[in-house]
Amino acid sequence: MAAGEAQRLGADVGEPKTLLKVVIEQRQWTWADFELKFASTADRIIGRGAQNPTVGETQFRRWTGGQLKGLPSPDACRVLNAMFHIEAATLFAPPPESTDPDVTLLDLEAEIAMTAREAQDDAGVAAASSISDLTVDQLRDDVRTLARSYTTKPAHEVWHKAKELREQAETGRDRTAIPAQQQALLIVAGQASALLSQAAFDLGELDGAKRLARTAALYGETARFDPLRAFATGSLAFIAYHSGEQSQAAVLARQAVSYGGLGDIAFRRLRAIEARSHGHLGDAAASQRALRMSEEEGNGATDELHDTIGGEFGFTLERLAMSNASTALLLGDGQGAEVSARRALELVAARPVRDRSTAVLGKAAADLAMARLLSNDLEGAAEALETMLSIPGDQRVTGLVARAAALRRYLAQQRLHGDALAQELGDRLEDFTRLSAQRQLVLAVRPLAIEA
Repeated sequence: MAAGEAQRLGADVGEPKTLLKVVIEQRQWTWADFELKFASTADRIIGRGAQNPTVGETQFRRWTGGQLKGLPSPDACRVLNAMFHIEAATLFAPPPESTDPDVTLLDLEAEIAMTAREAQDDAGVAAASSISDLTVDQLRDDVRTLARSYTTKPAHEVWHKAKELREQAETGRDRTAIPAQQQALLIVAGQASALLSQAAFDLGELDGAKRLARTAALYGETARFDPLRAFATGSLAFIAYHSGEQSQAAVLARQAVSYGGLGDIAFRRLRAIEARSHGHLGDAAASQRALRMSEEEGNGATDELHDTIGGEFGFTLERLAMSNASTALLLGDGQGAEVSARRALELVAARPVRDRSTAVLGKAAADLAMARLLSNDLEGAAEALETMLSIPGDQRVTGLVARAAALRRYLAQQRLHGDALAQELGDRLEDFTRLSAQRQLVLAVRPLAIEA
């Protein structure tokens, strides 16, 4: 092989020279995989048959190896943008620098924002023709599976799968005029949008999460499916109080409760969100009232979203206990917080390992640690924190990072200066945040409103 040819083919060896190379490696694509996806996207975006842009293997190596001067043709750039939701100029530029090996270099922040806009645009669009009922059933099954496995997956994995499901539901809507199929696909698209909102929130992108929650609510309104509207409005409430809009959070929580067709689990979730909202406002009476209502047994009512699908759309007893522990902390009730946090941890431990929610486990452990700090039990707090600190980086979601920030602030108090254990815990919490899922988006931590 000539030296020039060896050098050309070796351009992809070593450190990636383009973001495109990084994105393709993340997907574990070969040239054949890339060419197949590029061709199918060109058919959908360009639609000129044999005149569509193509990518041969040599050209593929030049693109990924950073050997291209300028950018490909405008049509090729359009196809790449549609494939990755990243501008072509960014794809052919060097990848961003990162010192964290666990940080995903794919620009999820830009993708979340773009997907959120696309979802909002698609939510009001309907089309014609028909599709097989089996296709609709499969999409229903897929969104149900994703919702039920949400708590055991990294948020970025859920994001990509939910994005795919929403797009498939919209493609189905473009092909059918049958009212029943249209409604079913609207609901699937709405459920996928709700999961996208949850994933965006867990990744720390609150603006995208808010837009997607509103999109899910719009889908629910269009499909006349109130459980989805209630779930999405409840999500808007907790996004609001994490964004510092506590009064708006309480209004949204009360609005969500007013929707019809909700089961006991839906009311449990919404009352818990309402209690937290009032806790952020410092309204102890309203918060305690909502707490009591969240723990009431109910009358056995169910709905198709919170009960039949469940998973991320449900609200388990351990999740309720964890949420109420956080509310107790907001109200300064350390003893009540410890009782609820311990209850949450016991309920999680009672489940099979494969079904345990990592997020609930970590948040409950963090709340237990804070409750013990409020009682001046530093060693007990350190013991509780071991559970949270052991959670893998790609599962350290917004709620965990916010709690880590609150704990660090508490440990930084003047009265704890010079305490070796407090210093050690503070350093470990700093590392915990640095290696969190939010670092994929390079976002600042938004701490909970729990002040020591």
